[in-house]
Formats: sequence, C-alpha cells, structure tokens
Amino acid sequence: CRVCPRVAGHVPGRSTVALSAIATWSRPGASAPCGDFGQPWALRPLSIPWLRVEEILEQADYLYESGETEKLYQLLTQYKESEDAELLWRLARASRDVAQLSRTSEEEKKLLVYEALEYAKRALQKNESHFAAHKWYAICLSDVGDYEGIKAKIANAYIIKEHFEKAIELNPKDATSIHLMGIWCYTFAEMPWYQRRIAEMLFATPPSSTYEKALGYFHRAEQVDPNFYSKNLLLLGKTYLKLHNKKLAAFWLMKAKDYPAHTEEDKQIQTEAAQLLTSFSEKN
Repeated sequence: CRVCPRVAGHVPGRSTVALSAIATWSRPGASAPCGDFGQPWALRPLSIPWLRVEEILEQADYLYESGETEKLYQLLTQYKESEDAELLWRLARASRDVAQLSRTSEEEKKLLVYEALEYAKRALQKNESHFAAHKWYAICLSDVGDYEGIKAKIANAYIIKEHFEKAIELNPKDATSIHLMGIWCYTFAEMPWYQRRIAEMLFATPPSSTYEKALGYFHRAEQVDPNFYSKNLLLLGKTYLKLHNKKLAAFWLMKAKDYPAHTEEDKQIQTEAAQLLTSFSEKN
C-alpha cells in the first residue's frame, strides 16, 4: 500500500497516498488548503532556540502553506529532539516532503523516508490521541514499504489501515484521512491476480477490499470538504469507471479536469482526467 498524500490538515504538495497511487495520501504533503494561518510575516532567524512551541508551529505552518519545503525542514530539524507531538508529526511530514523533491537523490530519499517514519513513530508515542500522528505514521510506514519487499509491504498494510481508521475516528472532519482510507481500499480492490496469489501464499487472510468501499470513502471525503483535492475527484471518476458507471465517471472526471491547477500534481491530474474522458468517449 503506497500512499501519496497531501496532508497535514489537508493535502500534499500544496497544502501526497496519493497512493500514487496514497496520497498522495499527499494532499495526503496531506496537500488543498490547510487552514488560515494569518498574514505573511518576515521569517524569524532559524537559530533562535527559545521560541515557544506555539511560535515554532505558527512559523512552520506558514512555511508549509507557502511551499517552502526545504526551509521548513531546516526550521524543524533544529527541534528534532523535541518531545512535542505537534512538532514531531510536522517534522515527519517535512522529511517526507523533502524526500519527494525531484532533486533529492535516491540515497538521500531513502534516508529521509526512514527518518520521517521515526519522527512519526515518536509523535505517536508522545500522543496516541492525535489524529495527525496516526495519519502520518500510516503514510510514512507505507513509504518504507518500497524498500522492504512484498511480504513486509503486505504485513504493513494491515497496520496502515488501522492507523488511518484511528485518524478518522479521532477527527472525522479530516477529509485527507478519509481520502487516504479510500485509496487503501481502491489499491487492494485493483490488486492484480498474481499479486493476490503471492499475498495468499504469505498470509492466511491477505488484505482485500472493494471498489464500493473505496467509493464510499471518496464520497465521504467530498462531503466533509467539497473540492478539497483534485485527486479525490479523479479517483471518484476512476472508481465509477471500475464499476461501469460511465455517466457518473464522466461527471467526476470533468470536475477533476476543470479543477484549478495550483500544483504540479494538479496539472498531472488534469491531464489524466482529460485522457480518460477522451478514451471512454471514443469507445461509445
């Protein structure tokens, strides 16, 4: 299960599973607007050690909303020994975001992916009642699956699902967590038969899901926060295609195609939606 969120309060990139396919579940990162942090202000020197946690968080959230990925990472790594869950889950997100940059080498990316998981794990240990700690732990755990083989990836899928569900339970108004749970369902619904056979050989009851369940989560995310993420619109369209409902597929794919492109991911989604619309309209 690979998530690519836009995430935090909301979506990866701008604000990944998506599972890019999660996440990207960056958007979730989670990724759409993440809240109003007030008017822009000059950055304080990064070397000030006595900033109160609230001030650090305010500065971090401003940098995140501004897309200053590397500056945000530089800021938060100064406080990597912190015991504060709010700082730690943001540090997990920042580490992951730097790993996702195209200029980050493969070697650096791997180090950052594992670093992000450690920060998320510590955030969870410090506050098991924080929805973002559960969400980011699930996202980061899914990322390390790329380096640990199919058996570990499938085993982790159960844990990832549990933490997304816990994040939703703790904050049912977080559209990103709901979206990522939808991606989890979609991913296992479309698992190729040969991968399913491998999973069945490794586990008595391998992870499984249905397109109907995925659709339910995508719709629920949309109800919580309409048009919060272009990928959610795209996946609604793709899921309806899987369920052979071309009318509703066209409706959601058109919304994804017309979604204002604020990020590179939005542009890619616009292109994919347009291609899908062209593809199945030509077959009619």
